[in-house]
Amino acid sequence: MALYEYEHSETSTAPAATIWPLWADTGRWPEWDAGVRSVVLDGPFAVGTGGTMTMDGMPPIPFTLTEVTAGRSFTDETALPDAHLRFEHVLTDVDGGTRITYRVTIDGPEGFGEQVTSDTPDAMRALARLAEASSRV
Repeated sequence: MALYEYEHSETSTAPAATIWPLWADTGRWPEWDAGVRSVVLDGPFAVGTGGTMTMDGMPPIPFTLTEVTAGRSFTDETALPDAHLRFEHVLTDVDGGTRITYRVTIDGPEGFGEQVTSDTPDAMRALARLAEASSRV
């Protein structure tokens, strides 16, 4: 097992109040993350709620929301037989918009972390663009 840590930020001109609903409505995640086919949450977007994410060519992957600060941040965690994944998502107000930050910590097989995060910048840019388009409507 190897510990992998990753962080990436994008800045959006959209306010956090426009970005947050795109996170909290997990059914919309495929709109901005091309690798995601579906996300089903088994309850409210709140600490302790579990769900499943289906990625291209993979069986559904279970996850649990372990931290939620409405309008600002959330953390989800996934326990697999050979890995533990922790994804932090944070919105920070900056001049002219919002900084969107993802922090990922994975304890798993060598090389697994890079595979999991390879499309993160593209997904984050797509999220920022979708939020900006939504805030102009």
